[in-house]
Amino acid sequence: MKQADAARPWSLRRRLLAAILAASSVLWLAGLGTLTVIAWQETSEVFDDALEESAYMLMAATTGLDARGLLAPLPPSRRDGARKVDMQYQIVAAGRVIQRTPGAPFSPFVTGFDDDNGFADLTVEEERWRVFVVRDEVRHFEVQVGQQADKRLDILEELAEALWLPALGFLVLLALVCWLLTGRVLTPLRRTAAAIGAKTPDDLTQVALEGQPRELLPIVGALNDVLARLDAALQAERRFTADAAHELRTPLAGLHMHVQLLQRQHPDLTAPFQKLRQDIARLTALVDSLLTLARLDPLARAQLGRQPVALRPLFDQLLAEYAEDAARRGIALSLRPDLEVVAADPQMLGIMLRNLIGNALRYCPAGSRVEVDAGRHAGRDRIAVRDDGPGVDAASRQRLTERFFRVLGQEEGGSGLGLSIVQRIADLHGVHLAFGPGLDGRGLGVTLEWSPDGTP
Repeated sequence: MKQADAARPWSLRRRLLAAILAASSVLWLAGLGTLTVIAWQETSEVFDDALEESAYMLMAATTGLDARGLLAPLPPSRRDGARKVDMQYQIVAAGRVIQRTPGAPFSPFVTGFDDDNGFADLTVEEERWRVFVVRDEVRHFEVQVGQQADKRLDILEELAEALWLPALGFLVLLALVCWLLTGRVLTPLRRTAAAIGAKTPDDLTQVALEGQPRELLPIVGALNDVLARLDAALQAERRFTADAAHELRTPLAGLHMHVQLLQRQHPDLTAPFQKLRQDIARLTALVDSLLTLARLDPLARAQLGRQPVALRPLFDQLLAEYAEDAARRGIALSLRPDLEVVAADPQMLGIMLRNLIGNALRYCPAGSRVEVDAGRHAGRDRIAVRDDGPGVDAASRQRLTERFFRVLGQEEGGSGLGLSIVQRIADLHGVHLAFGPGLDGRGLGVTLEWSPDGTP
């Protein structure tokens, strides 16, 4: 039962909602407590002021009357500055104010009040007042207590000024906590995105469904279907390329033999037959390159068998293979292995160097130089193939590894796949392939660079 619950997909929405609600509840309670304390302090001051104003009222109500029946001046307030509540009182008898505070009008706030007590809103001298009236029917007088509306607004403004900064602080804190929590909850989303982004034509394996939130399962499932169809299409294309190239080799070899035989039988047609043999050789090289790519494309870096490769014997073998071709073309070829060994697949390293040397010899004119150096630079192994031939412009260098790309204006024949094979082998080895100027700032230079332990 526990195992079944663990395998059940969980909801990203529920986790996100639970995290936000939990954080909001805790911060809301903390904010409510803080606001309550501040509001209590402010209202306590208001009630204190009201009590003090009530004392003034009682004092005014018991002050003796002069000959006109008006209140004698009150003693100054014991508080410095303006009062917050600032209530004004009147004692009214027979429609005449017989006693009042200094801020109250000379005439009654309210006349003809029908009830024994109650509130009234009115305007006196363009000022809005809120007045409470209480009537003594036995002694036939009224007490009217009034407060300007502006004074009440002042209290509210003071309360808002005291509360806005803590409220804003809790709001910012809530946003920060929710940001951090949602980021943590959405970690599986980023992990899945990273797994998808790491997919390459060499790695089209299914994205794991275990541990995925319920909301992502349809997306990951659909993506896995696309990856499966793409992998099947690529495999079919590679099989077709390999099968077609393999099937072409036999008829091409037979065609080459027939052309040789016809050339011997018709010596007067040597030139046309020689051109035909060159075209067949070029087509055979293209088929061989396609077969090589068909074998390299399905490989992954983890499948590659690396081992220490001694460079001096390999360079001697390469020099022996290409010395005759270089001499026939009038090109000086030199190979200097200043590095003892490198970590690589021996066969693929040989294919890579043969393609680079063959390209340099093919496209350099007579009198050029081609140099192959191996050494260590900045703690990394480096093999460089440089020439002083016509070179390649900077724009075309960016496309040299594209399949079937050939630089415009080249008269020499080629399949346009040699450097694509080099790039593919370099990727499998984690080798950095770079193009730049060749010898003495002229021609083309190709460098292969990787760490001594074979890591990228």
